[in-house]
Formats: sequence, C-alpha cells, structure tokens
Amino acid sequence: MALATCVATILEKRRGFAAIGHRIMEARHLRGIQRRSTASGQHGTIAERWRRSLLACGILAPFLYVAMTLFVGLLWEGYSVVSGVPSELAAIGAPTRQLWIWLSAVYAALMVAFGWIVWKSAPPNRALRVVGALLMAYTVFGQFWPPMHQRAVLAAGGSTLTDTLHLVWAAITGVFFMFIVGFGAAALGKRFRVYSIATMVIGLACGAVTGTYASQVQANLPTPGVGVWERISIATFMAWIVVLATALLRAPHAVATLDRRSTLGPRP
Repeated sequence: MALATCVATILEKRRGFAAIGHRIMEARHLRGIQRRSTASGQHGTIAERWRRSLLACGILAPFLYVAMTLFVGLLWEGYSVVSGVPSELAAIGAPTRQLWIWLSAVYAALMVAFGWIVWKSAPPNRALRVVGALLMAYTVFGQFWPPMHQRAVLAAGGSTLTDTLHLVWAAITGVFFMFIVGFGAAALGKRFRVYSIATMVIGLACGAVTGTYASQVQANLPTPGVGVWERISIATFMAWIVVLATALLRAPHAVATLDRRSTLGPRP
C-alpha cells in the first residue's frame, strides 16, 4: 500500500513537471509567433511607405514636365510659349538646352520610378503591369530623343539626320502614348476607361493640329498657337498620369489587389 502511494506521488510529480515544461514550450512558441508577426507588420509598413512614395513620383513627374514646358522658355528672350514648341527649348544651340536636359533627367528618374512600382506590384492586373513596363520604356526612349536645329538653321537648309530622327522619335512617342493610355483604360474601372478615351481623343486632335505647323517651322515662318496646341496635348497626357497615380494611391495597401473593380468605378 505504501509502495503504491509512493509510485502515485512520483507519477503526480512527473505530470506536474511535464505540465510546467509544456507551458514553457508554449510560451516560447507564442513569443516566437509574436516576434514574427511584429517583424512582418513592420516590414509591411515599410514596404507600403516605399510603394506610396514611388507612386507619388507619378504626380511629381508630370507637374515637373508641364512646368518645364511653361517656364524654361522664360529664360530665352524672344521665345514664346504660344508660338514656340517645347522641342525648341532643347534645340541645338538653344540657350535653354542644357537646363532642359538636366530637368529632363530628373523627370525621367521620377517617371521610371513610378513605372517600376506599377509594374512591380500589379501582377494580377496584366493590363496595369503592361502600363508600368510601357511607362519605363517610353521614358528611357525619350531620353535619347535626337534634338532639332533652331528654325533659322532649318530655313537656311541646315537640316541634318538629327532633325529627321527627331520626327521619327515624335511619331514613336505618339504610339507609346496610345498604348499606355489604351492599356490603362483596360486596367481600371468604367469611369477611368471613359476618361482615358477622352484623353486619347484630345491628345490626338491637338497633336494633329500641331503637325499642320511643320512646314512653317521648317521655313521659320510665324506659327501662332502651335505652342498652345502642343502643350495642351502634353498636359492632357500628364494629367492622365496624375489621375492614374492618384487612383493607385487610393487603392488599399498593394496594387496587386486592384482589379477591374477599381476605386474609380465599377465594372460595367
């Protein structure tokens, strides 16, 4: 009887020790989960801040470029934003060429950053992923845009291959514009699609009007209004970029969660 009591006591103590050990292991396990959860939450917060910062580049870059087209010309006596095209600000021999190149580099860095974050975080939305890739390609392509000569040089027969390539770059940039806005229209909701179509119509119409002045530019003749038409076309596209960036900033936490039921409107 005494032996049975002793054995029962020993077994009871062992169960107590086992329970204590179990509680210790359980506490360690819970602390590990808590640490991983905290680290994951901090990582997610940092990632979200980076995402929002890079998406904000899609707002800064367009504002910078539009400001360039409006204010860089103020440093060139005799240049008019009404009758001069933005390309003349970077023309060979233009007094504003170097400043334009520097500011363009800043614009390109901002735009590539925006395109990259759109491409990186949009996998479920294939159309939006294409938009990001096209934005990066369009921006890099634009950095190699051959400059034109000033009007007086063109009128004197001083046109060279760079002037021809300047027009080729302009045509290819127009194609980029169509594809970027077109895929963007397919990526988000109905209202954004309608807005994108309107953007394409306005951009193409203003671009077509600008093209009718080509012969006057070549002959160094007056071109009243050409600067207005081209700047409207540019501003229309840049406004579209701002609206896209704003829509993605409003999306919850990750662009990957976007689908056709965008914050800009439901699917039809």
